[in-house]
Amino acid sequence: MSDVRPNLFQYITYSYGRRLPDSMRDWVANDLAGPGALRRHMIRMAIPPLLILAPIWLLPTSFYVRFEMTAPIFIWAVLMALALNKIWRRHRLAQHGLDQNLVDVIKRQKDAAIHEDYIRRFGPRPEEARWQQNSSPF
Repeated sequence: MSDVRPNLFQYITYSYGRRLPDSMRDWVANDLAGPGALRRHMIRMAIPPLLILAPIWLLPTSFYVRFEMTAPIFIWAVLMALALNKIWRRHRLAQHGLDQNLVDVIKRQKDAAIHEDYIRRFGPRPEEARWQQNSSPF
């Protein structure tokens, strides 16, 4: 992997949708599909709702009222980020000209023993089942 990393400005703009130069493709692939990719994605997606909801905590009212105004919105935003994480990361990989199936690499590595055991016991999967190998909803 190359040592080319984005600077702070590039990292912030990349985190919210901007494309990085081709010289940083290895870093992007590791960031979007490597270990900790889901954690990084969730942290990035939790920051904008926090910034938008933070002023509500300055209102002169009780803790419970502020909590009831902000918690449902924040929880919903985080749940949507979790539900759409693979779709967003696939889009980002495609945006940088990388293989979208990199999102599933870690899962494939974890499940390799299960698949090898299946092949040993039942033989290789039929070719028409190939479309089920990735988690793409499309």
